[in-house]
Amino acid sequence: MQNLLRIIVAAVIVLGILSFMTTYTVRFTEKAVVTTFGRADETSVRSEPGLGFRLPYPIQSVTKYDTRARYIEARAETIATADNSQLIITAFATWQVDSPLRFFELYGSAGSRAIDHFRAAEEFLRQQLRSSLSEISAYRVRDILAAEQSASKIAEIEQRMLAHMQNKIGSGDAKAAAIKPLTVGIAAVRLPANVTKNVMDAMQATRNTLSAVAITQGTAEAAAIRSRAENDAKIITQFAARRADAIRAQGDKEAAEFLKAQSENPELAVFLRNLQFMRDAFSSKTTLILSTDEPGLGFLRPDALTRAATEKLTPPAPAGGKTSTGGAK
Repeated sequence: MQNLLRIIVAAVIVLGILSFMTTYTVRFTEKAVVTTFGRADETSVRSEPGLGFRLPYPIQSVTKYDTRARYIEARAETIATADNSQLIITAFATWQVDSPLRFFELYGSAGSRAIDHFRAAEEFLRQQLRSSLSEISAYRVRDILAAEQSASKIAEIEQRMLAHMQNKIGSGDAKAAAIKPLTVGIAAVRLPANVTKNVMDAMQATRNTLSAVAITQGTAEAAAIRSRAENDAKIITQFAARRADAIRAQGDKEAAEFLKAQSENPELAVFLRNLQFMRDAFSSKTTLILSTDEPGLGFLRPDALTRAATEKLTPPAPAGGKTSTGGAK
């Protein structure tokens, strides 16, 4: 029983080793080149993802290449512009393997691993990327370092750099035949230390000029607004004065007619004036408090009727202070 178990375990191990030596897997992001004794042809490329079979090494070997976009960045380069200025440019590019078979033939000598082939290809691409920076020499500094994004020509420069690299591939360069550049971009733009101060001074002078122009325009516009406001105020004041004079003249005319009517009958005027005074003085908001002892106000007392029945009228005293009680003596 133990011997059978050992045989089964050994068989599983042997099958595992054989399957490892005779099978390979290709992902959907990869393409593989299967070589026979180090040689490959058009039939050696495996593009479909899935499980594949091969003869054991060293008869056949498999090199798999990731066909997704890859990124490289060139070291900073000092470039002369069209206006004889210096800029320090850092550029980058994205690329991918275009022909796995051709890529293997060109860079397979760099090593036995795919990573070694990629490093060799990237070194070649960095050289081409640095070469494409020559397109910047056709532009001025202000075309690259524009204050407004719409005035910058960096996007145009990047397109010309990409076309430069693509033309290199189209020219039949053997090393470029298996590579496809996708995009080219400018990662950073810097000024050399010896020209930074001059550029900053020029930018400061430009900003000062723009500021002075804006202040002058603002002052002129403020003066125009102030002048219009003063004219409008003068027109409104004159209109109000004319209107006030017209109202005053109308009031004087009506007052003259009223005074003329009062002067014809002064007693009536005084009487009407007194009535007006009483109306204003004893309006609904005025409370008048008088004593019932005042002459003529006794009938307002609560016991006025009772007092009238019990009291006797006393005739007024004659002149000289004597009261007559009977007939003449």
